[in-house]
Amino acid sequence: MDRKEVKKLESIFRKISSKELVGAEFRDSPLIYSVIGFLPACEGTDQAMLIGNLGYLLAQQGFNTCIVDFKVFNPNLYYLFGVDPPARGKGLIRVLKSDKADMREDIAPTSEENLYLLSPSPYDLLEEYFEFGFAHIEQVLATLKGMFDIVLLDIPYNPPLEFCTGAMKHCHIGYFTAAERIEAPGNMTKLLDFAASIGISTAKFTSVIMMNLHEIGLDYKVFKQMGFQIAAALPFVKAAAAYTQDGKLYVKDHPLQNKAFMKEMNRLRDAIINQ
Repeated sequence: MDRKEVKKLESIFRKISSKELVGAEFRDSPLIYSVIGFLPACEGTDQAMLIGNLGYLLAQQGFNTCIVDFKVFNPNLYYLFGVDPPARGKGLIRVLKSDKADMREDIAPTSEENLYLLSPSPYDLLEEYFEFGFAHIEQVLATLKGMFDIVLLDIPYNPPLEFCTGAMKHCHIGYFTAAERIEAPGNMTKLLDFAASIGISTAKFTSVIMMNLHEIGLDYKVFKQMGFQIAAALPFVKAAAAYTQDGKLYVKDHPLQNKAFMKEMNRLRDAIINQ
């Protein structure tokens, strides 16, 4: 971490002194609904590509943005941003275990200005994450809300896991991501039914981002009939998928960006900013 990044991160952490913590998110952030969750409804959504590129677009608008990778069993966002993964026991798991607000050793600055990442370590044992509950997740998100303008959550579709339902419970706005798979609407409905059965409000998860569209004739009316609205529809772009595989950001690095893809990405960015 260079001196400039250290100084920037230090300024963010100063926001959460005990004197200023109460009400910090309302006073410091221009956004009331600043914690945004993304949850895949089926295979083939490339959710890391979506969140990584969207995080970059938001950071470019001057919003201090933190992406949290809640895929504790298979984290991958650190690769997209070219940062070293946390060592075992560091990163997200250490933040979950601590009731202290200081996260500076566990939040990684990316090479992009205003963009940060909190990731689990790929070397952590799976069973180490079974001890955490809703209260741990709430504590982490409450702290991040006071530090950053926007927090983006990459949530796994794993209903029995607290990192799925806990993140759903404590985010302000939720988006499902779906590819052209016939099972997607059913998976979304089943998850929301389960969440409602354990007391989690599901009203914030009524929007869907369609990903990797090939125009194969999927009947989109079924989403509306089941109570969902399509917030954006991104076409499949081979170069965007390839850039993600190479650890690059398509919206930043590609010299000839697909206009339809960029239009939908900017539409999502503006929907979050102009809430």
